[in-house]
Amino acid sequence: MAAPDPERHDDRYLPADATEDQRRQAGDRLRERIYATFTALAVLMAINGHGGHLDPLDTLFTLVISVVGVLLAGLASDFVSHMIVHNTLPSAGEFGHMAAVASRALGVIGVPVVVLGLAAADVMETRTAMIVAIVALIVSLAVVGRIAVNRTGLPWWKQLIVLGAITLLGVLVVFLEQLAH
Repeated sequence: MAAPDPERHDDRYLPADATEDQRRQAGDRLRERIYATFTALAVLMAINGHGGHLDPLDTLFTLVISVVGVLLAGLASDFVSHMIVHNTLPSAGEFGHMAAVASRALGVIGVPVVVLGLAAADVMETRTAMIVAIVALIVSLAVVGRIAVNRTGLPWWKQLIVLGAITLLGVLVVFLEQLAH
């Protein structure tokens, strides 16, 4: 495995000497990915839980519209929050960051979009595509949690405790989403 690029600042890698702004921006990206993932998970679990015939294109449309909606809501929230905190409109760079955070979070639905597309093309069963999509979203949450915990600099056993707590919180969210349907 190649050594990390010291100039690279993204969701998976931040150097130990990253600035507070770089850390905040990475946190913003991870936060939006979590929102988008839980939204996608809620949508797919609700649709899957209703039984009956599933239309993969309807499911795909509902998924994409729901996730885009929550990301636009996040963008609006960031915009309003910035105005309240700073008493001014965001600069072009700040707004660019807000828009980039929202658009990059769309990546969490990559696997669900692909497998639902395969189901629409009759390459796989729709129920199988739904299960693969839901599992992929759960794994995505685990990866994001691991990235966040890894950045804390805590000893491994404390990281394990925090990751366990995050996992339990995620299970609670999924349980509540199921309970609502």
